[in-house]
Amino acid sequence: MKLWVLGSGSRGNAVVVESGECRVLIDAGFGPRILQKRMQSVGINPESIEACVITHEHSDHLRGAIRAARRWKWQLFATHGTVRHSRLGQQPFVAFMGRPVTAFQAGATLTFSALEVTTFRTPHDAAEPVGIIVTARSTGARAAVCTDIGYASKNVRELVKDVDILVLESNHDEQMLWNGPYPPWLQRRIASNTGHLSNRACAELVRESVTPQLRQIVLAHLSEKNNTPMVAYESMRNAVRRTAFRGALIPALQDAVVGPFIPIGIRVPEQLTLAM
Repeated sequence: MKLWVLGSGSRGNAVVVESGECRVLIDAGFGPRILQKRMQSVGINPESIEACVITHEHSDHLRGAIRAARRWKWQLFATHGTVRHSRLGQQPFVAFMGRPVTAFQAGATLTFSALEVTTFRTPHDAAEPVGIIVTARSTGARAAVCTDIGYASKNVRELVKDVDILVLESNHDEQMLWNGPYPPWLQRRIASNTGHLSNRACAELVRESVTPQLRQIVLAHLSEKNNTPMVAYESMRNAVRRTAFRGALIPALQDAVVGPFIPIGIRVPEQLTLAM
């Protein structure tokens, strides 16, 4: 298994997971031009994407999905709630590769040629949002992708357990949020149980859940106004210092690819290994 974060934040999110010749894209929050540029920068042909799974209907996760699917004949998968409350639901069910957009219920497991995608309902202010565990059937390696979560619900705790690679939201520093530029209504929304996970809550969740199996933590969906990569990194580093975690830790970037991450022998871009 290999995993790349093509970009993560309020301006777009996308993750590629690969096993053998099978590649699945989790979210398409960038337009086709950016998706193509970032995939090609790490040697991925967009036409090789077997499926694109959308976690929820917010534009930073869905923005490029329809155009990219048309261009590269991707199969799209989204929950019934996401389909109903997004452009996916406004489109006639035009076939991609001879099949329509596939709607599923949160909790379903989707099976592809070499990967299984298990979905979990998550707490966020969207119609039917999900977090995801991707499993490589040939090796059993597991990667979790979990962003846009208001708090560590039972499902979220199940998601982060016993995985090799964890891409987890560390959205904001609480003091920076309350003292920052956002209006009070937006501050309350972000801090609510259907908003976004703070650095503190993210660190507590990982500290309580970590096992020696976990080899890579990627801190995702960092706020550009209420967080910094270093603040998020230090919060998590302090939390896992006396735990069983012996892997690597890195913040995702909004405008660049990080990865590939693999269950063993993790490779991190050289410019980030010391800077963080």
